[in-house]
Amino acid sequence: MKRIALILTCCAAVAALTLQPAEAEATLGIGSKAPALDIGHYFEDDDPRVNQFEPGKVYVVEFWATWCGPCIASMPHLAELQTKFREDNVQIVSISDESVEEVKTTLEREYPGTEKTFAEVTSPYTLTTDPDRSAHQAYMEAAGERGIPTSFIVGKTGLVEWIGHPAELDEPLAAVVDGSWDRQAYKDQRERKQQFEEAIQKFAQLAGRGNFEAAGKMLDQQIAEAKDEELKERWMMVKHQFNLMTGQATDDDYAYYREQLKERKGKPQEVYQLAMNFYSITQNGGKVGPLSGEAIAALQRELDGVEQTENKVAILEAIARLYTIDEKMDQAIAAQEKAVAMSDGLSRSQKRRMELFLDELKSSADEGSEGEAKGDDATAAAPSDQ
Repeated sequence: MKRIALILTCCAAVAALTLQPAEAEATLGIGSKAPALDIGHYFEDDDPRVNQFEPGKVYVVEFWATWCGPCIASMPHLAELQTKFREDNVQIVSISDESVEEVKTTLEREYPGTEKTFAEVTSPYTLTTDPDRSAHQAYMEAAGERGIPTSFIVGKTGLVEWIGHPAELDEPLAAVVDGSWDRQAYKDQRERKQQFEEAIQKFAQLAGRGNFEAAGKMLDQQIAEAKDEELKERWMMVKHQFNLMTGQATDDDYAYYREQLKERKGKPQEVYQLAMNFYSITQNGGKVGPLSGEAIAALQRELDGVEQTENKVAILEAIARLYTIDEKMDQAIAAQEKAVAMSDGLSRSQKRRMELFLDELKSSADEGSEGEAKGDDATAAAPSDQ
């Protein structure tokens, strides 16, 4: 069951990394006429009120909330975009569905990492709230979008040109402004991604029922029928991970992940994430073969380029965990001891967790030694055939 759960997690992760949110049963999509806005409250009296979209202007309608970390992180970027494109008749309208008092309380606070308040950081663009959620229903629910922050670009003719995360606004917004945006190509791209999401859900259902043979055949079929290289690469990514998780890895799978390690060279965080993925696979019944040792070597190469103690400690602990895959307990203990020795600057709970893991490693090593000793005693006591 653990392995099945991990397969389902893998599928969800691949979908999340490669897809925009699905437009399932959406009534608002790319090329749709943008619904009029009826926003309850604007926080700056000087901000132009937006109801009907003016021809020739470009709008970004963004949905956010005070409790949403990624929304907060996007605020400086939205401010920069508004400043950059203000002279091009672009207006960014950011809409919460919280009460006026909730948003006002946040605006008065200091924005993290600055000496400015939230109100000062967001002042370049139009910040609003719409507690009756009419705007949310007209855009988010109508488009089948479930997560925030989400942005909609409304073009010069009042049509929806783009939907996505505000961190990805730069290129499409610039293209809509200068007239080079290919709406149909983007619409086709979203539809292909939606089809991929639907197919991977069917694959996850097969794998979740333990029908690995049928799931594998489906992967091969999807790869063979992929209409473009990008889609084929996505299915290949799923297949390689599926093979590791089901213990069916081949030399081709190992070669794929070796290339992944090579591409991540000089990027410690990415190497760490891939290495911990290998460890998770083995903890759920999968097999990674020689990749555990190769991931250890890749992590060791990255250590010298890591400056923050917390990151060095995380890499050392990852190395320790990877050594346990092949039961190299002495090396695992040595790596974890180094991690613990460097953990003085970390929180008490972090250090205690690392110490507990070190105790687990030593206990496992002792149990292994006792087992070997008992095996030797039994061999010595066994009667001779002669």
